[in-house]
Amino acid sequence: MEKGSGPEFCPTKDYENTVKRAVKEYEKPEIREFARMASIQEAECYSNRHIKPYVLHPVKPRVQEICEFAKKMGYRKLGIAFCAGLYSEARSLTKILKVQGFEVVSVVCKTGCTSKETLGLKEDEKVRIGEFESMCSPVVQAFILNEEKTDFNILVGLCVGHDSLFFKYSEAYTTVLISKDRVLAHNPGAALYTSNSYYARLLRPGIDIPEDTQTGE
Repeated sequence: MEKGSGPEFCPTKDYENTVKRAVKEYEKPEIREFARMASIQEAECYSNRHIKPYVLHPVKPRVQEICEFAKKMGYRKLGIAFCAGLYSEARSLTKILKVQGFEVVSVVCKTGCTSKETLGLKEDEKVRIGEFESMCSPVVQAFILNEEKTDFNILVGLCVGHDSLFFKYSEAYTTVLISKDRVLAHNPGAALYTSNSYYARLLRPGIDIPEDTQTGE
């Protein structure tokens, strides 16, 4: 709230100068317009906002939000950087985006078929030990979408760390549709919701799964 109060550790209090410096960034026309449209999109995801007192009533899935936001920004060419394990999801997304009038360029993580040995990986550090394994290359994905001059990019299930590299090298703004979670059906928040029950072990030091459990021995 505008005149609300916060705890002693509140960053609004502790970083006043940083907040002022950040707010000045919104004076840049491109940043201001992007943030303005993002805020409008946020509001439009709730219905019956005119009713007071207001109770939040969300009505739009994220994929619809992405389509609407891209149209607000005037984007025509969208890029999809996806994991090979989420081929089906990327294909469904492509169909949706094309129906909504966008040109789509998609790039799978294994593009380039570059050996993991390029990164200095040892055999026992691969997923399939003793076999050829192509590295995931988010830098290649970013470079290809940069060459294609996409207006806006969408991440679908890139691994932890690989997604970070894509963000670093992508020239276009990027949003995430799916965050990979191999165990929780790509719903990583579920581990947080159950951190006091099924995933309580995450609140204890040392969360590595024993090696014999990983190998099934």
